[in-house]
Order: sequence, then structure tokens, then C-alpha cells
Amino acid sequence: MYQTQIESVLQGTSYKDWEFALMPHPSAQSKFKRCLDIVGSLVGLLILAIAFVPIAIAIKLDSPGPIFFSQERYGLRGRPFHIWKFRSMVNDAEKLKSLVDNEADGLIFKNKNDFRVTRVGRILRSTSLDELPQFWNVFMGDMSLVGTRPPTADEVAKYNKRHWQRLNVKPGLTGEWQVNGRSHVKDFEKIVDLDLQYQNNWHPLYDLQLIFKTIYVILGRVGAF
Repeated sequence: MYQTQIESVLQGTSYKDWEFALMPHPSAQSKFKRCLDIVGSLVGLLILAIAFVPIAIAIKLDSPGPIFFSQERYGLRGRPFHIWKFRSMVNDAEKLKSLVDNEADGLIFKNKNDFRVTRVGRILRSTSLDELPQFWNVFMGDMSLVGTRPPTADEVAKYNKRHWQRLNVKPGLTGEWQVNGRSHVKDFEKIVDLDLQYQNNWHPLYDLQLIFKTIYVILGRVGAF
């Protein structure tokens, strides 16, 4: 089914072209990477279990709505899956999106002072605690600890062949973008450059390097909003 969705958004591109654009990267078939993902996600889920109650209480006291936020994203070779996060915005955020100016260039949406983000949400985002539930996505195999930023459906619908190449790897909790500027990188083409840089530089131990860099970035709250 998802392959049909891919074909529909790649109208005008030959079958050979889009098939080439979605060739799996070696990292997607690496047993070491998958073992690292399983071990890392179990550690992350343990941290989630410890942090869940205080975070859930804070979210509920701050604004009405669910504790978790789920959204369809696209992963390896364009496969759709539902990503999980702690809710950091008001409950009807999607309906209010048209009222927010996009400060980014290209196919991403960023606004440093987005009024939809709650008070607790800003803390969760600056500390990356909002992403703790994604360790479940990693454990289930939809995501990896390290990869590309998982795109939304409206973003994927505008992809060209170059953009599709970023989906040759699994989406990740972290990656080149997160350790090289995060939200300060507002040009989508620059993000694509970083994603393709990851694919060119990847080797089994490269993920460990990016994980350690990510810990440093998170502790220093570098580039997050």
C-alpha cells in the first residue's frame, strides 16, 4: 500500500528513477546497527518509565489534551509509520498552523516563537525530553537511534529525486542535523546535505560517535527550541 502512495507523489518521474532513489543504504541492513538500536532503545525506555509520571503530570496541568502526540511520518524507502512524542503544543495545534509564520526555507516548518508551544512544551523541547517516547519507535524498528529526520506526508509530497535519497536510511532520534545546528539550520536543502553526508560517512562505529555528540548537544541545550 505504501509503495502505491510513493508512486502517486512521484508522478512524472520514471519507475527506474524513483526505484534508484529508494535503494536501501548498507546501514539499513547492518546487524550491528540494529543491535545498537535495541540496546539503546531499552535504555531509553527505562528512562521514559522513570520520567513518565512527572512529565505527564506537568503536561496535564499546563494545558488540556492528551499526554502523547502521534503523527504519521515517512521512514525507510517511504514506509509510513506513526511517530510518538510527549505533547508540547496546544491540543488543536494543527488547526492553528496557518496562523504561524514559517521562518525556514524549503520543505520544513520552523518558528522560534511559535505561540502553539506550551510552557511545559518549551522545556520538553529544549531538553529533548519530548522525544523520549520515540525509543518505542526505535525498539519496534520503524526508527533508528541515528538516521535522518522523519518527514511528514505534506513534505514528502513535494520531494524531488534528490530529497528521496534521504529515505535510504531509517529515520533517527538523532543524526548529522541534530549535532550540527538542530533548529538553527533552517534551510531544508542544507538538512538534505547533512543527511546525505551521513550516508557517505557511515560505518558501524560512526553511529556511536554521533550518539556521544548528541549527548553533549542535549546537555548544553544547543540549537533546540
